[in-house]
Amino acid sequence: MEPSPVDADDQFISIIDNPPEDVQAGTPPWKVAIIDDDSAVHDGTRFALQNFRLNGRGLEFHSAASAAAGRDLLRDQPDVAVILLDVVMESDEAGLDLVDYVRRELSNEAVRIILRTGQPGHAPEQRIVVDYDINDYKAKTELTAEKLFTTMTAALRSYEQLQRQTRMRQGLEVIVGASATLHRARTLREIGETALRQIARLVDSGPSGLFLADTQVTGDLSVVAGEGRYRGIASTAALEARHPSLARAVDAALVGRGTFCADGVCVGHVPMSNRNVVMAFDLDHQLCEADETLIAVFLARLATALDNVSLYEALEEANAVLEQKVIERSAALTATNQRLEAQTAELRRVNAFKNELLGIVAHDLKNPLSVIQGRTEILTEILGEAGDRAHHQLRAIRNSADRLAAIIDERLAEVRRDAPEMTLRPRDFDVLALVERIAEANSAHASRKRQTLAISGDTALMVHADEDRIADAVDNLLSNAVKYSPVGSTVGVSVVREGPEAVVRVTDSGPGIAAADRARLFHPFQRLSASPTHGESSTGLGLYSAKRIVDLHGGRIGLERSVEGEGGGSTFFLSLPLAPVPR
Repeated sequence: MEPSPVDADDQFISIIDNPPEDVQAGTPPWKVAIIDDDSAVHDGTRFALQNFRLNGRGLEFHSAASAAAGRDLLRDQPDVAVILLDVVMESDEAGLDLVDYVRRELSNEAVRIILRTGQPGHAPEQRIVVDYDINDYKAKTELTAEKLFTTMTAALRSYEQLQRQTRMRQGLEVIVGASATLHRARTLREIGETALRQIARLVDSGPSGLFLADTQVTGDLSVVAGEGRYRGIASTAALEARHPSLARAVDAALVGRGTFCADGVCVGHVPMSNRNVVMAFDLDHQLCEADETLIAVFLARLATALDNVSLYEALEEANAVLEQKVIERSAALTATNQRLEAQTAELRRVNAFKNELLGIVAHDLKNPLSVIQGRTEILTEILGEAGDRAHHQLRAIRNSADRLAAIIDERLAEVRRDAPEMTLRPRDFDVLALVERIAEANSAHASRKRQTLAISGDTALMVHADEDRIADAVDNLLSNAVKYSPVGSTVGVSVVREGPEAVVRVTDSGPGIAAADRARLFHPFQRLSASPTHGESSTGLGLYSAKRIVDLHGGRIGLERSVEGEGGGSTFFLSLPLAPVPR
């Protein structure tokens, strides 16, 4: 840019030249809010950052000792750049509630929120970062002075970029809105008056401004429009008489073909190829880099409006057509995305169901295999004895193997069909007879632990249900009782009628269910604090599978009694509606 012919006292500078970051005079400090119920955290933060500088700006601290006080602070100070926020204050999630208040109720998307917690385990980082709109998550123990400096620098730079983007977005919205008004202007005066009003909106200053252009006849510069304190100026001679420094700035803009700002006034040359046009307008505040860029964009748009008034009409019509096409295309893409999202959600649900079924299959295979293994051991011991006993054990092995094959076939068939629910084949059967059969299947496992299976109950309690599914549910309860009961103990199973239901109770002599585990008993893949007493493995699916089966039959299942401690024992129950009595 060529040197300005303005007097030294006027101190006009190019709008493009920015002062160095470390010498930006008159810039306010960054506002930082410390919201923490520990006063030592406030003092330590202020001490660690007392000499902090970024872009020539220091820090201005604002403190609140609770989330409630933090709400008042952030409502009254909307230009806070960074919040250093504790999680646990007057409540365990007071800080997280404050995050929602800032983002949702205050609609403050720019402020950078850094969570600092002294209890990282209470608010796990992954959950907090996903569920809450925060920008960083730090344990108080890891925030050394250096790391605090680094974190603050990154947060402020991010905030500054967001502010710049916000300012650019707002300014571009003004420019886009002004373009439509400029397109409707049919004379130079109309364009000048419109441009002065819009530039005042763009830089958020008073309405005073002057629009000058050379005439196409003589080429002399003349006053086209004036607003505010320049409204009465009708000629360049009047401008020189009343505002000589501004007249010199206009000459400088014409010579330098640029933009100059000083002493609360900005003068810009509109970049046109066929004529000279200058705008001068008052400033109420110092321009930032975004403002300077926006002014340049506005002047370029103004030049286009001045050069192509007639062409803008056709362009506006073309833009309207294009905008409608974009809207229609966007609507079509939105509909397509919604369909894809729905299909994706369904695929995820089906895939999750497949995984669940495969897990249940793996669990259901374990108990029949245990029976096969137990019978095999017994068979090995009696090979030399009478043949009848050998045949009896072989039949038991064969029955368990058949049951295992049936389970595999049913589960895999359901997976292949992507079935959302289990397939039930109900029929009438005697509950006590089923319990005795399940007890016989588990007797080998119990024998190895020298346990006694005590079966009692009412006969002829008929229910209408899928016998194989209910057998799985009862087997899960009984095998768990054997698994968690100590060596030499007794596992009791009773079948009784209670009102319109047949109730199966399984009582063990194990260590009981811990209070912390009871809420998770019937959820999938839950490992409880108690351990099997003979090295058995557990998938965490047995009770979940049993509950799912019973729920599908309209029955109930649950923990009826449990006493924590050695030999305290637990009692689980399973109830099913009795089958209607035939008339």
